[in-house]
Parts: sequence; structure tokens; C-alpha cells
Amino acid sequence: MGDNGGSGANADKRPNELLGSWFVRSGWSKGELARQVNRRARQLGANHISTDTSRVRRWLDGENPREPIPRILSELFSERFGCVVSVEDLGLRAARQSPSVSGVDLPWTGPQTVALLSEFSRSDLMLARRGFLGTSLTLSAGPSLIEPMQRWLVPAPAAPQPEPEPAEPRPGRLSKPELDLLESTTRMFRQWDAQCGGGLRRKAVVGQLHEVTDLLQESQPAATAVKLFKVAAELAELAGWMSYDVGLQPTAQKYFVLAVHAAKEACDKPLGSYVLSSMSRQMIHLGRPDDALELIHLAQYGSRDCASPRTQSMLYAMEARAYANMGQPGRCKRAVRMAEDTFAEADEWDEPDPDWIRFFSEAELYGENSHSFRDLAYVAGRSPTYASMAEPLMRRAVELFANEAEYQRSYALNLIGLATVHLLRREPEQSTVLVSQAMGIAKKVRSERVNTRIRRTVDTAVRDFGDLAAVVDLTDQLAVDLPETAEAV
Repeated sequence: MGDNGGSGANADKRPNELLGSWFVRSGWSKGELARQVNRRARQLGANHISTDTSRVRRWLDGENPREPIPRILSELFSERFGCVVSVEDLGLRAARQSPSVSGVDLPWTGPQTVALLSEFSRSDLMLARRGFLGTSLTLSAGPSLIEPMQRWLVPAPAAPQPEPEPAEPRPGRLSKPELDLLESTTRMFRQWDAQCGGGLRRKAVVGQLHEVTDLLQESQPAATAVKLFKVAAELAELAGWMSYDVGLQPTAQKYFVLAVHAAKEACDKPLGSYVLSSMSRQMIHLGRPDDALELIHLAQYGSRDCASPRTQSMLYAMEARAYANMGQPGRCKRAVRMAEDTFAEADEWDEPDPDWIRFFSEAELYGENSHSFRDLAYVAGRSPTYASMAEPLMRRAVELFANEAEYQRSYALNLIGLATVHLLRREPEQSTVLVSQAMGIAKKVRSERVNTRIRRTVDTAVRDFGDLAAVVDLTDQLAVDLPETAEAV
């Protein structure tokens, strides 16, 4: 007989007003919520869960369900509202978990960073047919996320001086060609992600990360260990980015946090700032622009004396996105100008940029800044003024990405962005053409982020212009080209 997820009798329980509030606003019926919980439980491998409407009623009346149901409810409501809805926000009690598995407040030491990277990547590979690490993961936000990340700025204790290297390298140590191969493999993975999306190669990246942590657990010369930590940081960031791209938000955040730790061990502040910018982008996506801004300011301050103009420009562009989503047009426009001015200095930089920032091209700059103005338009009540400011920048981004075969996902995202701008300007015919183009790319790019944005844009077109023949045709095309089916990753 299935487990309904109850915690047993509780004589003094009171109605759970917090859960009730989220439930009412969701628009779900008790039956719909029960079905979604059961579906997600099966994805987690928790086949003993069998929830029904009477059990949902008991939760609303104050019964505290057993794990994994609190985590499942947190995920479902977070996805429904596009922001982090924690177990505590739902008035439920979370099970005690070890920080190594669930938290972001981790020890800032090399050996523990290696151990946690190894543990997490192994769990991901072994337990995660769809990237779900059992029932232990939850998203962190607010002070519980920002305060631990602030420790990235705390100077590490002085490391002991390494012993002189022997004339002959000891067996088992990495040669320079082997290190070079690890670095070139990471670059290749990054190119695959840009071309194909996060869904096709995520497990390969996680597997490579696990191999690198095995090497870090062996005795290595100090200089080799630093390079391995740098590779681990880049791979963990990429695993996080790919997880984010396919919609595995708690998994993505955990990889990002571990990547910041690895970057600190590598003494690579610009790389750490880049990882923080990825975390910031995720927070914007989850409806937490205040957290996004805090993370970007941490990144800017930590790398202020060493980041290249290209990296600084990217950080300013992300700062503008955060301000836009906070509804602060003055600060957003200033950050956009700083991004443009700093990017103009990129070609004068004496040193070559690291590969991880190579994606931030002129096209990406136009795309980010246009999205900032587009986001301002939404926050300002569908403002035609900000939509008009976004349109020429977005159009230029689309033109540039059309000629860059390596960045197909970015091309699709900017086509969708331009489509949303046309909807804001009440130009639905132009919008449907662009969404149709994006769908053609989405069939080749395995990115749930692209698919979700296409569906949201079509939903908006249907809501505002549902009687238009072009919109009806677009809806039909969506059902054929992007049917809503679960994808294994």
C-alpha cells in the first residue's frame, strides 16, 4: 500500500495558513496538487508516495508531511511562481540534513572542497537519472545564500611553503600535456554547451569533474594542484550552468557554490567573479533580483583589481539586469553605459582573456543590455518607452548571433527576446515570425530554458492576440515542434 506522506496524528495542530496562502494563489485544485506531487515523487524514485485530495486537505489543516514531500512542494511552488519558495515559506518543517549535501555554508578549505565536489558529482552520476539528487537538495536565497558567499572575500590563511620538487617526477603525477588536455577538454565542453544546450552533455561534464577531483585527492605539486582547482572550478561552473539550462535549479546552485570554493583555492578571483555572475543570473531567473545584485557586487568588489575589461563589462551588464528587475531605471541605465564603455576597452587589454569569458562578445553585450530595457518595460507596466529602447539593441544582437554558428542557444534566446519586445509594442505579426524561427533552433538545441521562454511567449501572444490567425498558427506549430515531454539529462 502506498505511503501518503503523513507524519501521524497531531492533537494540537492548527491550519497551515502559509501553505494555504500559496495553494490558493497557485490556482491548483487539491487533486491537481496531489497528482503533481505523485508525478514528481516518481521522478525522484520515491515510488512509495501515493498522495490524494484528502491528504492535501490534511496538510492544509496542519499535518506536516514526511520527506520527500516538503521538498517536492517547495520545488512545485517555486516553479509555479518563478521564485524561491522554501520549505519554511510553506510553513513546513524540513528534515535535518548534513551541510555537505544540502547547504551552501561550506568550509572554505581545499581538502573539504575536494571531498564535497567528489561526493556531489558522484551522487549526481549515480543517483540522478534526471539530475535529482535524492530528496536532499533545496534552493538557498536571501541571507542564507549571500552571507556564506561573502566569505569568498576573506583572505585564505597562508599556505605552507611546498617542498622542493625532486629532479624526477614521482609516478602518478600529471604531466604538462595531460594538464593541457584537461584544459582543452573543458573548452570543448563549453563549446558543446553553447551549440547544443545543457541537456546533451551535462553528464559528460559531471563525469570529467569527478575525474579531476580524483586527481586532486592524489599527491600533486603545488602548482599542479592550483591548475587542477582551476579546471575543477570551470567544470563545476559549467555543470551548474548546464543544470540551470535544463531546469535543475537546486543542483545548479550547489555546483555554482562549489565552483566558487574551487576558484578560491585556485587563487583565481576573475574566475570566482564569473561563477558569482552565473549565480546572479539564476537568481534573476528565480525572481530574486535583490540577491542577484548582492552577488554581482561581491563579484565586482572581489575582482576589482584583476578582472579584464571584458569580464568587468559582463559584470556591469548583469548589474543592469538586476537593477532592471528591481524597477530602478536610473541605476540600470548607468550600469548599461558602464558595460558599453568598459567593453570598448577590451581590445586594448594586454593579456589574452580566459576562455570562460570568450562568450561575452559584442552580440552578447547588445543582448544583455536589450534584455535589461525589456525587463524594465515589464516592471514599468509594459512601458512602450523602454520597449522602444530595447528594440534596436535586440535587433542588432539577433543580426550578430545569426552569423555565429557556435552560439545557437544565444541566437534562439535573443530571437525570443525580440519577439517579446514586439509583443510589448503590440506588433504580434513580427513576434510570431521570430518565435517560429526560435522554434526551429530549439529543436536542435536541448535547452529547457529556451523551450520555457518560447512557451511563455506563445502564452502571452495567445492572451493578448489570441484571435489573430498568425497566433493560432503559432500555437499549432508549438504543439508539433515542442511537445511538453520530460527529457532525461
